[in-house]
Amino acid sequence: MSDLPSFPHDTGWAAPGAGAMLEIDLDAIAANYRLLNARTGNSLCAAVVKADAYGLGAHRVAPVLEQAGANTFFVAHLEEGIRLRQHVAPTARIFVLHGPMPGTQAEFTRHDLLPVLNSMEQVAGWRAHAGQMGNPLPAALQVDTGMSRFGLSDGDVTALAASPDLLDGIDTQLVMSHLACADTPANPANAMQRDRLRAMAARLPAAPLALSASSGIFLGPDYHFDLVRPGAALYGLAPNDDAPNPLRPTVRLGARIVQRRTINAGDGVGYGLTWRATGPRRIATLGIGYADGFLRRGADGGGCAWLGDYRLPILGRISMDSTTIDVTGVPEGVLAQTTHVDMIGPRRSVDDVARSAGTIGYEVLTALGSRFHRAYLTQAA
Repeated sequence: MSDLPSFPHDTGWAAPGAGAMLEIDLDAIAANYRLLNARTGNSLCAAVVKADAYGLGAHRVAPVLEQAGANTFFVAHLEEGIRLRQHVAPTARIFVLHGPMPGTQAEFTRHDLLPVLNSMEQVAGWRAHAGQMGNPLPAALQVDTGMSRFGLSDGDVTALAASPDLLDGIDTQLVMSHLACADTPANPANAMQRDRLRAMAARLPAAPLALSASSGIFLGPDYHFDLVRPGAALYGLAPNDDAPNPLRPTVRLGARIVQRRTINAGDGVGYGLTWRATGPRRIATLGIGYADGFLRRGADGGGCAWLGDYRLPILGRISMDSTTIDVTGVPEGVLAQTTHVDMIGPRRSVDDVARSAGTIGYEVLTALGSRFHRAYLTQAA
């Protein structure tokens, strides 16, 4: 049997009052950045740290990525960019994907943030702000190559090409788009969007091009262009299901055993009594639930915890603050020495948890709650 779960900061439990503990391996995040950077050749490898670095804490993650070589970052909202600016070097570029909302342009220049302009309205607002400032201002232009989400339409690009003065005062530092189907490499939409980006960019001011996020990087050099912007891959999520995941896991989530009991045949477990024992079972209640981001539907598709090599099925419904597991197969002597089990760990990845919940690893990571005791692990001095 492999070693039982242990956390390096304590021989037992690092935070006696916490129901769960989340370890975040900063060295693994740095290693994933270096791997992605190596795959992209001469393309600049940026780092996406939106949603508080996918729930892992941008204030701790971004400096580590910067030390690993990242000097360009992407966030979603203005407020995220303002917070991030405090934790990276003044020379770091921070792009804000949603661009400037009306009346916020001055905040971008005040905090040295680069807007991604997604509409003609945002283009006009940034141009007017540049006029007020009396000098050209940098920005990225996003074009919609087929996802129908963010970006300038083909008609918008035609209008800009016909009237270049609409971009007066805008220093176009990047022309970008986003792949809709990059996690399915054989999907013909990928090549269609690649070719459409080239065609649309040819009608705009010359600038570096960007198309690929995490999964797109693994489509090959033809999709790398001048800049790639991995997000989920930095945090260990698999880029697709077509090949083994080359990325290092970055999180481990341990849940405290709060109570143990033996139940008999016919006894029900949890809300709705949706699971009933067919014979005597030993069960354990854990101090983690959907309020911690451990998704309620995660019990439906074979959800489980692990204790070393022992798989511990989730029984019944996940509650707000607790989850019940079957520990019948674990020797009593082992349980007597155990304070916690792995919900995410060496035997069960974030992507595994996502599959059980019928979702994607992105949602699992970004949902992880604030009640966990968090431990950031690094060998760096």
